Amino acid sequence: MTHEIGSKSCQDLWRLSPGVTYLNHGSFGPPPESVKAARRVWQDRLDCQPMDFFVRHYEPAWRSSRRVLAEWIGADERNLVFVENATAAMNVIADALKLNAGDEVALTDHEYGAVYRIWERATQRAKDAKLRTIRLPLPIESAEHLVESIFQATTDRTRILVVSHITSPTAITLPVQDMVRQAHRRGIAVCIDGPHAIAQLALDLEQIGCDFYCASCHKWLCAPFGSGFLYVAPQFQKLIQPPLLSWGRLLPNRVEVWSDEFIWSGTRDPSPYLTIPAAIEFLEDVGLPYFRESTHALAQYARKRLVELTGKEPLVPDSPGWYTSMAHVPLPPGNAETLQKRLWAEYAIEVPIIAWNDRRWIRVSCHLYNTREEIDFLIDALQQTI
Repeated sequence: MTHEIGSKSCQDLWRLSPGVTYLNHGSFGPPPESVKAARRVWQDRLDCQPMDFFVRHYEPAWRSSRRVLAEWIGADERNLVFVENATAAMNVIADALKLNAGDEVALTDHEYGAVYRIWERATQRAKDAKLRTIRLPLPIESAEHLVESIFQATTDRTRILVVSHITSPTAITLPVQDMVRQAHRRGIAVCIDGPHAIAQLALDLEQIGCDFYCASCHKWLCAPFGSGFLYVAPQFQKLIQPPLLSWGRLLPNRVEVWSDEFIWSGTRDPSPYLTIPAAIEFLEDVGLPYFRESTHALAQYARKRLVELTGKEPLVPDSPGWYTSMAHVPLPPGNAETLQKRLWAEYAIEVPIIAWNDRRWIRVSCHLYNTREEIDFLIDALQQTI
């Protein structure tokens, strides 16, 4: 496949606000026009005849969408349910895993802030449970050293390791399969926070072998907001309960397996779940190799220009094994929030300026609609503001 669909270039496949340089797909990924149109089809069917939609068509469509997604991410569909987003999925796991006195939950210092809060509450609910934060060695030089540093910090009390597939504050691709293998040797369960990995990486969840995988499809896959999923390995499925208890399946159908509880959680618009196959089709029509190669090349260009500007080195080697579609580079000292506000107010640039590990960083997200000219514009703006 090529980087064009019909006569349209990739930039024409989105309808973004004019005048805005949008370099933050990693936080909030806007869907392309074809995905928006597919969502409207489902919404129209729902709005025109809700009874027919919910009673006769919704559950088969839910299962069909799950089947497509499961095949795409290398998962057994029986191990998969839809949820609103990765945060919702992570809350389900934290609520399901009843911690005992002395249990430890291990996270790295590169985890998303909401994940810390979720597991902090979970450990606080359990008497004498502990949240342990593992500092990864910096700069990161090898997967072996990174994995070794994690398991040097775990103990015989560590019950679960929560780790990102691609970290949010630092945009690093972590060797999660090696981590899962080492954790299971020690009797430690693994929950992977994976919203940035969907589409950026070719996934095979069954091969990774994790116990839980939480993800959002509204980022790199470009599905609608509200389209996430939760993967649960069979040995843990009996523990899982939906955050909202309803019928599970509309009567006269009955709940038969764990995933049935997540089909019907009350009357809502399920179109984001049902539009996931359209998002997959969109990226496959463009060409997944092209998507991954071109967005990494643009992130690599952004990283090079940023290093030239600041003279500061990133955390990981310049390799697609360590970063994919996001460039992450340290900035000179200063206030992160002030810089982000200036870039928006003065230049209409949307890009995260992150305060992490007592330093200021920039994370540039690159999708198919972004260009080198936008990166150059960002560099020009930073020359005036940092």
